[in-house]
Amino acid sequence: MAVKLFVGGLSFSTSTERLREAFAGAGTVESASVVTDRETGRSRGFGFVEMATPEEAEQAISRLNGTNLDGRTILVEKAKSPGSGGGERRGTGGGRGGSRGGRW
Repeated sequence: MAVKLFVGGLSFSTSTERLREAFAGAGTVESASVVTDRETGRSRGFGFVEMATPEEAEQAISRLNGTNLDGRTILVEKAKSPGSGGGERRGTGGGRGGSRGGRW
């Protein structure tokens, strides 16, 4: 079962092919992609790599997390599934009944 990894801190010059090459040493790369801005086509500085097995994913994390790729120190971790708390909202600030005083 393939495991998706998040790769952060990428250089804006890192290509999808370069990302694939960097991870190939840790095992079989099912897919790799550098995320780009829709309007400009420029890299957003992060990407995703899908490793063929959980063991290869763990090996990629241990080998590559905190290493240098194209002049930047990269972060490698298991990707979080959409809706798994990445954009967690906390009950601070506006809205009714908050601690903002009796104005409303």
